[in-house]
This record gives sequence, structure tokens and C-alpha cells, in this order.
Amino acid sequence: MVLVEPVCEGESSHSDLNLCDRLCFSAAGGEIFNQCVSDEAFSEEDVKRLMRQILEGVSFLHQNNVVHLDLKPQNILLTSSSPLGDIKIVDFGLSRMVSSQQELREIMGTPEYVAPEILSYEPISTATDMWSMGVLAYVMLTGLSPFLGEDKQETFLNISQLNVSYQEEELQQLDPAALSFIQMLLCKRPQDRATAEQCLQHPWLQAPEKILPVKDQEASTSISTSEPQSSTTAAGDEEQEEPEGPVVEELIVMAAYTLGKCRQSSSSSLETEVLDGKKKPISKCFKFEEPFSKLQEIPGEFIY
Repeated sequence: MVLVEPVCEGESSHSDLNLCDRLCFSAAGGEIFNQCVSDEAFSEEDVKRLMRQILEGVSFLHQNNVVHLDLKPQNILLTSSSPLGDIKIVDFGLSRMVSSQQELREIMGTPEYVAPEILSYEPISTATDMWSMGVLAYVMLTGLSPFLGEDKQETFLNISQLNVSYQEEELQQLDPAALSFIQMLLCKRPQDRATAEQCLQHPWLQAPEKILPVKDQEASTSISTSEPQSSTTAAGDEEQEEPEGPVVEELIVMAAYTLGKCRQSSSSSLETEVLDGKKKPISKCFKFEEPFSKLQEIPGEFIY
């Protein structure tokens, strides 16, 4: 969940002070900048989670035609540092409304994070924030500022000429998709940069697919292979059960080894029926009442 709240600077009303107090209380983890420059830097998985949240907040702003224009680690707060909490985007002192009917041109922002179009006094758009998101991702992953020079003039020159190194040791240890993510944001032409929505769909920010253990894979494979075999066997049995040639009447005698007189349990009218190839098999059952003292053959007169 991303909470976007303004922090007012300068003269503040009583309600503004309450808002600032509430924000500071709920963002006890401080700025993410502190962790970017500390020995305990963010892991790549931490950066991915936080970057998703920041992008969701930026996407919300852009959908409402608002540009922040000062996105940097000092303006992203954490609800807690240990365990690592969620983020809050703050400091909307430079934010502006943008419109397709009117161009916005201003020179503003933090030198290390300003986009090339601001330095050249070209129109500002939502893509201006996306440049800052690329710089922010670079800093969070490496702890290094990609365009920082000895002074402001050198920093601005690096930005204008897109002098950025992707050969840093810290970058080489990352997922190649992370490098691709940064590169699609640090583009000189605003129209070439990815939007916040497109960034959220980037493979680097997608949750990894769960891989089944080897045993589970073997079990699922055996189940899938056994099903066709069983269906094939069933089909073969059906083929074997199908009679070949004309169907004739059969008389099946079911008897128990008993002794004495017997009675027929079915009607005797069936005895006189003529065999007909078109009729289905008919069965007869006989029941004997007294047990055999020893195994004997059934008299022939009971077998048809």
C-alpha cells in the first residue's frame, strides 16, 4: 500500500502541523537515503518491492495529471527500518499540474535527479518524473549517484550528455533485467522513456514463478502419462468385449454343488425359444437345496 501525503513548508496552519506530526509518526523508518549510503544497503529484492510501491504512487499522481518533480531518496520515507516497512512519498513543494492544452517550462529540482528537458528549458511532462525514477533505481541498487560530478556544472553536463556508466561492479552483480529497467528510464528524449504503468509490467518487477521440486515434477509427470495409458487400456478392453460376427443366444447355467431335487428359478418357457442371431444373450439360474456329500457332476438334463 502506498500513501501519498503532502508536507507543507514555511508558514503552517494548525492542521498542517498535525499532518506533519502524523506523517513523521507513521514514517519512523526515516528516508531511504540513509540506507542507500549505509553499510547495510538494500538487497535487490528489497529494492524491487519498494520500487513497485513508489511506482504505484507515481502512477496515481500521473493519472491525476500531477508531476512531483523532486523524486529522490530524501523524499521517500519508510514506515519502519527494521523490519523494512512500506514507503511514503513526501515533499510536494515543487509538484505541478500538467495539461495537454498548456506547456509547463521551469528550471527546478535537485541537480543529481533533474531530467535533461529541465536543463534545456523544454516542456515538462510525466516523463520528467520517470527520469528521476531511473536515477532513484540506480542509487538504491548501487549506492552511487550516476551523474554526480565535482560541482553542479559538471553534474548538469553529465546529465545533458547522458554520461552514465553501466559497468560499475555493483551493477554487474545484479539481475540483467535490473539494468534493462534502468536503461528504459534514463533516455534523453522524454517520449522514449517508459511510463509508470509500463515499469510495473517490466519483467524485473514481476514475482518469480514457483518451481515445483523434482519429486513433485516426477509425480505430476507420472500422473499425466498414466492417464492416457489407462484410457487406452479401457478402449482396448471395450474392443475385446465387442463380439465378432452375429450374436447368438446363450444359456448360462449357474449351479452350486448340492444334492437332491432342484427347482428352476426362472420360467421354463425360455427352454422352447429358438436361437435367434439378433437376440442378446439370456442367462438362466438354478438353485439346489441340499448340499453334496462329495463333489458330483450335474446331470445332463439340467444343461441346455
